Amino acid sequence: MSSIQALRGTRDILPSESPLWETIERLARHVLNQFAYREIRTPLFEQTELFARGIGEATDAVGKEMYSFEDRGGRSIALRPEITAGLVRAFIQNKLFAQGGVQRLWHLGPAFRYERPQAGRQRQFHQLDVEILGSRDPRADVEVIAIATQLLNTLGLKALTLELNSVGSSEDRQSYREALVRYLTPFAHELDTDSQDRLIRNPLRILDSKDKRTQEIVTEAPSLLDFLSHDSQKHFEGVQQHLTNLGISFNINPRLVRGLDYYTHTAFEIQSADLGAQATVCAGGRYDGLVAQLGGPDTPAIGFGMGIERLIILLEQMKRFSTVPELDIYFISRGEKAELQSAILANQLRQQGYSVEVDLSGSAFGKQFKRADRSGAVVGLIVGDAEAEAGKVQLKWLGSGDQAELSQADLMAQAKDLKAKIAQRRADLA
Repeated sequence: MSSIQALRGTRDILPSESPLWETIERLARHVLNQFAYREIRTPLFEQTELFARGIGEATDAVGKEMYSFEDRGGRSIALRPEITAGLVRAFIQNKLFAQGGVQRLWHLGPAFRYERPQAGRQRQFHQLDVEILGSRDPRADVEVIAIATQLLNTLGLKALTLELNSVGSSEDRQSYREALVRYLTPFAHELDTDSQDRLIRNPLRILDSKDKRTQEIVTEAPSLLDFLSHDSQKHFEGVQQHLTNLGISFNINPRLVRGLDYYTHTAFEIQSADLGAQATVCAGGRYDGLVAQLGGPDTPAIGFGMGIERLIILLEQMKRFSTVPELDIYFISRGEKAELQSAILANQLRQQGYSVEVDLSGSAFGKQFKRADRSGAVVGLIVGDAEAEAGKVQLKWLGSGDQAELSQADLMAQAKDLKAKIAQRRADLA
């Protein structure tokens, strides 16, 4: 009988990989705390209508890629294809707007889209989502961009560029849409298949096509920036000025559009030259109409999503972060009394703040020593029959092989001093 495999487009995050995920999550929490953002967690699935109304039925995320199904109650349910719509639903349902002022929220978790799996793009993927609701000020736009920039810098990522555009108000975009359709219609038969479909449903997405001939055609297309109203232009100029004031460089890219219907005004992407064709590591923009569209009060908002899988690819290329968890002590013991004592000592050391692994194999000392060397621990503690009878323990520095015997009582009495020595040994080896 063949074994059951994970579904295509999903993957297991193995113990050897999880330290890198933990590093990203830890640094993200640190940066977001610096900016006074608070975490929110929303369900993995919602009513399909939420995404149809919020994202737009003509978008690829809803029309082609969304996992939707009818549950046993006859309700149409969908796995979330992105985070923002569910976060806004929670904002409205739980009346977070009643608290007044600006809400700064962040979310980290999986989302789901049925698309061709490739490097950094899976059918179940993980996303860091950062949102600020309640401000129309260009400084809000720049704040979320600054968060993304600071996090990526903290992770040590290089070769990054910020692509910036404005998609204007809904009125600006409608005027531009009409002009774009007029320009593209004579070329309709030359466009790639997806773009021919988008010409009717979502023509702005044609600007984002990767097809070579389509790219050639849109080179001479009208620029969205030429259709911005005075207020939209003023907002965009404010964003650029504040970015300049903060020393955040950017490229104006009039072809940059976001794939979801709710975006207005500022749109941006942070791209890496190290990711190949799928270069975007972070993307977002303003969505001033979405809260009202989903039944809440008129609430301006802006945010971004950052793909964790793509961050993982970049960080693995850099090999900046260790994928081995830091282990302080590895316990080696053999014999019934020795194993009993090692379990008690390990528990006492954990209560003192140490990370401790106890070898549970019961195998010969030689094999346990080999596992201790591979574990990454700084100290090996050995208890055999002789040590168990005498109430002693052998302490071995695994990096150098230095070894000393001390009583189990002295081990616990010197626990604080041992912690400092372990930290110093680890620093010396770094």
